[in-house]
Amino acid sequence: MIIFLYIFLTGLILGSFYNVVGLRVPLKMSIMHPRSACPYCKHVLSPLELIPVLSYVFQGGKCRSCKAPISPLYPGMELMTGLLFAISPLILGWTEELLVSWSLISLFVIIFITDIKYMVIPDKILLFFALNFLLERIFIPLNPWWDSIIGAASGLGIMLFISVASKGGMGGGDVKLFGLLGFVMGIKLVLLSMFLSTLFGTVIGLLLMAAGRVKKGKPIPFGPFIFLGTLTAYFFGQNILAWYFRLLL
Repeated sequence: MIIFLYIFLTGLILGSFYNVVGLRVPLKMSIMHPRSACPYCKHVLSPLELIPVLSYVFQGGKCRSCKAPISPLYPGMELMTGLLFAISPLILGWTEELLVSWSLISLFVIIFITDIKYMVIPDKILLFFALNFLLERIFIPLNPWWDSIIGAASGLGIMLFISVASKGGMGGGDVKLFGLLGFVMGIKLVLLSMFLSTLFGTVIGLLLMAAGRVKKGKPIPFGPFIFLGTLTAYFFGQNILAWYFRLLL
């Protein structure tokens, strides 16, 4: 339990940092300076106001200085990062693949923020994680190792075709992201990720339109659905595929 608590707290702290990365990188701002401040009154946050999740709760979701509301996105991302970090070893076991899973979670938390706030997946973020995943897959390769190459080519090629066929309906960031995901997961899981991401996006999008939260024809960020579909495929894909093929047979 101590180990899981440590992993959870580490995820909370990293989630707080990923908030900063996701909010600043698309604006070409430094992630180190200036210090975090209230976007309304510019009050520089003290260490007590930067405690992941707890600061939000103790302050009632408001700035201590001007009482302006704080977006629940920030504590939500911190809590999600901590929970996903702690859940990973329960699903994968204590294996080297845990490092890959934590990197994948980190990538998606940042992308979730950038896509929700700005509807963009920055190339800088993708390039950083591409180098990270390249190193990880050198030392923790898929079996067979060339599945990464086929997965990357398939993910990039299929999404590029969809982007061209839809005349820009699929963003360039999404195309590059699926190429990267194919390298990490291999061809079977990246194809499952595409299917699940589209399924979740369609179902949730229709529900949001029915609830009046999204207008028909208005673009919505696809990154969060890729987040959901890919992590589902990554953690449970082998079981899903085995169940599917048993049904066919």
